[in-house]
Amino acid sequence: MASTCPHTTSASLHPPLPSDSVYREDCTLCFDSIDDPSGLQVCLSCFNGGCASPDRLHGQLHATQTSHPLAVTIKRTRKPRQPKRDDSEPPEKISKLAIQAETEEERYDIQTSIHCFECGVSDLSASGIVGETVAGILSANTFAKQEEVKAWEQEMTACEHTLCLTQSSPRTIGSGDLGHCADCDLRANLWLCLTCGNLGCGRSQWGVPNAGNNHGIDHTTSTSHPVAVKLGSLTADGNADIYCYACDEERVDPELVPHLKHWGIDLEGRAKTEKSMTEMNVEQNLTWEFRMTDEKGGALRPVNGAGLTGLRNLGNSCYLNSVLQAVFSMPEFADRYLRPGEEVSAKGKLAEDLETQLRKLADGLLSGRYSHPAQLDAEQVTEGDVAWQAGLAPAMLKHLIGRGHGEFSTMRQQDSFELLLHLLKLITRSQASAKEKYGDVLKDPVDAMRFVMEQRLQCLGCGKVKYKRDEMDNLSVAVPIKRIPKPESESTAASEASKGNEKEKGKEEFEPVTLKHCLDLFTAPVTVDLKCSACKSDAGFSKQTLFKTFPTILAINAWRFEVVGWVLTKQDVPVIVGEEGIDLEGYRSQGRREGEVELEEEEEGDGGGVGGGGIGGSGGGWVANDEALGMLMGMGFPRVRCEKALRATGNSVEGVEGAAGWLFEHMDDEGIDEPIVEAGGVGGSGGGGGVAVSEESIESLGNMGFSAPQARQALKATGGDMERAVDWLFSHPEDAGGDFGDDVQPAADTSSSSAAQGMVDADVEDVLPAKFGLKAIVCHKGSSIHAGHYVAFVRKALEGGKEGWVLFNDEKVALGSDAEEMRKFAYIYFFRRGGV
Repeated sequence: MASTCPHTTSASLHPPLPSDSVYREDCTLCFDSIDDPSGLQVCLSCFNGGCASPDRLHGQLHATQTSHPLAVTIKRTRKPRQPKRDDSEPPEKISKLAIQAETEEERYDIQTSIHCFECGVSDLSASGIVGETVAGILSANTFAKQEEVKAWEQEMTACEHTLCLTQSSPRTIGSGDLGHCADCDLRANLWLCLTCGNLGCGRSQWGVPNAGNNHGIDHTTSTSHPVAVKLGSLTADGNADIYCYACDEERVDPELVPHLKHWGIDLEGRAKTEKSMTEMNVEQNLTWEFRMTDEKGGALRPVNGAGLTGLRNLGNSCYLNSVLQAVFSMPEFADRYLRPGEEVSAKGKLAEDLETQLRKLADGLLSGRYSHPAQLDAEQVTEGDVAWQAGLAPAMLKHLIGRGHGEFSTMRQQDSFELLLHLLKLITRSQASAKEKYGDVLKDPVDAMRFVMEQRLQCLGCGKVKYKRDEMDNLSVAVPIKRIPKPESESTAASEASKGNEKEKGKEEFEPVTLKHCLDLFTAPVTVDLKCSACKSDAGFSKQTLFKTFPTILAINAWRFEVVGWVLTKQDVPVIVGEEGIDLEGYRSQGRREGEVELEEEEEGDGGGVGGGGIGGSGGGWVANDEALGMLMGMGFPRVRCEKALRATGNSVEGVEGAAGWLFEHMDDEGIDEPIVEAGGVGGSGGGGGVAVSEESIESLGNMGFSAPQARQALKATGGDMERAVDWLFSHPEDAGGDFGDDVQPAADTSSSSAAQGMVDADVEDVLPAKFGLKAIVCHKGSSIHAGHYVAFVRKALEGGKEGWVLFNDEKVALGSDAEEMRKFAYIYFFRRGGV
């Protein structure tokens, strides 16, 4: 007979609403899940998931701290796999991305029991409101699934190019033309230009065999015809893959039927013969296999143990997984978040607290508790199978990192370096709330990555100098791209192959370059067009940037991109980094030299130039390099975007490629077309002039813990940009609130106060050797940072205390036998001062 307790009738229970998050997959404080023998205890009051492991008892801890007595224990076991249904019929075209898979009922057996922690009673009756609540929990979408569905959704819409399509003279395309590409013999993935009727093969994609030879894109580039349709995707109801090359997006053509009839193509009775682009993208990224063999073709050896736990790919999340593995291999991050002896707070919305989720991740990655081979189903086991880990699914952390971000909130592939910078910002911002919960003993781990770069400007006319210091937590260096000329015979053979049915035209090879050479170029003096406020000379300035202080952890991004056919393309240029690491002593700034005369500060509004309120030009405004600006505008970008790109990347002709890359990365930024608002410059007092500051922005910053005067000053200094204002507040704690006035005092306890404690003091002499050893790398395979695959190699202490490289390929963790080769093509390098 089922037990009873008074809480089943007195508790305010209700089944979860569609808007409620239900955490019934894994514990919000650790990665124990409903698949573990002890199961998962889901709170009937707030639907928090807590483990029932005797070592942790997070479900009971949550009940005690929140006074939520009732929970349902859910245990899940996998049913034997059924043979897959042979379904050769291609799936239908979808206008909103949706993934259908087995239901939970089809895959698992579920057991439940209801428990009251306050009464100590188990096996409570599942009747009345208790039973309805339990049933609602079991049928509701989990938190992870809710967020995944939102992130995968991708509405296809029309654009001006499909709505205003102009077609040339009509003609009927014969069957021969429909048989293959007009420029090669490929017969699959063929795209019809809706403007002129040309037929071209699709893009050449790394990792996708027979995708195409780019002839469809070549046609668009040469003719500027924007819209094409994939013939194999046509269906009788008028659905198809429509791609607008001008927008570089998949689109919908409301007039597709008449547009196709213009070329003699009738959709009646037409059956789809190929997968859509969306379906191919989902399939490719859910089944991606990074090479898991050594140079001799042998399978890599899996490794398990503390610090050797894999992360499951949540759908294009390898960019996140690789960065997390590299970052948490650093002692500063590991020690900060792995705190097994510290009392845990189980109150509040744990899945929405960054501190909690970073502690959960550290425990999962570093404890070794989850690092063991996954149990394969009997029918999966065949000779040669490797028992990899199941991997942890950091769904809660991924949601937090992406929340409110236009890119990281989606399921699309992203740039791992941009993710790293975003993650570091979030960690720093979370320190104030973490200290409120756990006390002031905590330290921002990002402090270990902070350093100061000192910029020296010297007028080429009068010789006076100006020094400026910037705090940074990363370094991005351009990699020189020089192609190795192919022998004439090879070029001829490749040319002949392109005319036939061969896809391979010979892979380009590039001259290797050392990381030291990249740093030499980064720190070399350059000439910039600035007007001197002292001598009024237009001769320009010599500018050089060197290290004033060095970090403990140095993250370097190797920028290997160039614009090829208007597309930002990553090139596989080998960057040589020796096993001994790098010595940065030669890049140390010596500060002001004897006999140098500094440019004096001028009163605001007394004219432009380096010494005044701006960094060049009349009236104190910033002035773009004319030649560089012309080159960027010649690519078709609007002037204001070009100016912003040059301002962000150094404002020089030599940096045009980097500026072009910046434009491609930020073309969807909110306010990208808004004019630049000056807010002071090098050596100037700033002040922001007449920048309009919205009260809504001030209120938003106030909700983050900043006072109204602080928020107003930050917004004025950043042209009203909220994101930049937050960064400004954290990087200028000594200035935040400087314009308060006599009757207004800054808030005593603000988020920026925590950042102040972590600021690098550039005036403290840094006398330690600036030698750095390589600790971890994030590598990327593919020609675009928004496609392909990311993995991490981390230097670890292995059996017997010997160090070696370990490959983290999502949930697969193995000895990285080809780490030396991959080191040449790393996208992010993590160095550690004094070695590894």
